[in-house]
Amino acid sequence: MKLFYVILGCIGLGLGAVGAAVPLLPAFPFLMLAAFCFARSSRRLNDWFLSTRLYKNNLESFVRGRGMTRAAKLRIMGIVTLTMAFGFAMMGRVPAGRAVLAVVWVCHILYFIFGIRTIAPEETAVSLDAARTKEDEAA
Repeated sequence: MKLFYVILGCIGLGLGAVGAAVPLLPAFPFLMLAAFCFARSSRRLNDWFLSTRLYKNNLESFVRGRGMTRAAKLRIMGIVTLTMAFGFAMMGRVPAGRAVLAVVWVCHILYFIFGIRTIAPEETAVSLDAARTKEDEAA
């Protein structure tokens, strides 16, 4: 009989995690779409974001299809790891949630290591300067 209650408890925790995640699933793509549209709605806002140090240091070379520097990859992986570690710590009573979070974290790390090309900082500076020169000539 105790086994029945353990199984029922695990199912209940799993259903609770699903119940917490399912309402967010439809909202997330619309949130991303709204952020994209908002950023594109104002040329001034878009230009401001593209000129920020955050964008230039972390995303510009990736968006242009060249890859990321090792430092940028480590910064992003570190921030995501800290954020996910906080969620992992808060899910002490939800082992299914912890398992899902651990799988997502491992996939994130593997993607950054093997899926995104690592480039040298010098390569980034030279290639981005050339790309900016081409854009200035086209404008």
